[in-house]
Amino acid sequence: MNIKHDPVFPIDKVIEHYSEKDGVPVHYVCTTDMFIDDMPADVFYRKTPHPQFGNKYFALYHDYHGRVMITNADKVEEFNFGMVENDFAELEYSQSRHDFKQFDNGNMIDGGRSYIRSSGNYSIYRVKDGEFVPNE
Repeated sequence: MNIKHDPVFPIDKVIEHYSEKDGVPVHYVCTTDMFIDDMPADVFYRKTPHPQFGNKYFALYHDYHGRVMITNADKVEEFNFGMVENDFAELEYSQSRHDFKQFDNGNMIDGGRSYIRSSGNYSIYRVKDGEFVPNE
């Protein structure tokens, strides 16, 4: 499954920093609204819970003042991600409430985690253990 992402931060640098800092492998999962509409955050995963905070997911985002913020992102496993195929046979999802994407193949997706609006040809995925899986 080839999913196209549009991260906020340089993913490789974030992975390197937090993998080294925490002493465990960290990988990028997705970019999505977490708690506030239209404030997308890059979500990362580690297999073992953080020793101090107990979360396996964390998210980085810019707040309204442009500051880089970090938050617990374990809630990402509760979200539905509507995905459509773009013109290059990649799956794409709407990252935030007003992130409208339309493709020459007739597919479109919108709504982020707030709602799913599409051209009717979409699949729903969820995040489980740091990976996208079809919603069952």
